[in-house]
Amino acid sequence: MAEEKHHHHLFHHHKEEKPAEEVIYSETAYSGGDDYASGYTETVVAESASDEYEKYKKEEKHHKHKEHLGEMGAVAAGAFALYEKHEAKKDPDHAHKHKIEEEIAAAVAVGSGGYAFHEHHEKKDAKNEAEEASGKKHHHHLF
Repeated sequence: MAEEKHHHHLFHHHKEEKPAEEVIYSETAYSGGDDYASGYTETVVAESASDEYEKYKKEEKHHKHKEHLGEMGAVAAGAFALYEKHEAKKDPDHAHKHKIEEEIAAAVAVGSGGYAFHEHHEKKDAKNEAEEASGKKHHHHLF
């Protein structure tokens, strides 16, 4: 006899309503298999507005950290570019090598600055989403 898997979705109608900010997902599934692990299992996941707020605050903190890493990369690469520029003047025999390394470091500094700028905007978006999730800020569409 072939193993069959049955999925049952339970829909319960309650007279009391859940708050609008709370989302509930429920699924019941039958898992066949060995005698010890078979049976029905139910998973219920509830996500409230405060959980969403915490999620967005954590995301904001994550982007802030990445923004700071981008800033540090820009500063370090900029400092290395200045060092290589100094070395090009100080060591005329290898000036061409130092000039190339200076230009590469300058490009890395610009890229790191762009990354920091990008993360700054991601951080702002996460902050706005956190405020909307907590109900502190209402997003108005004019068009």
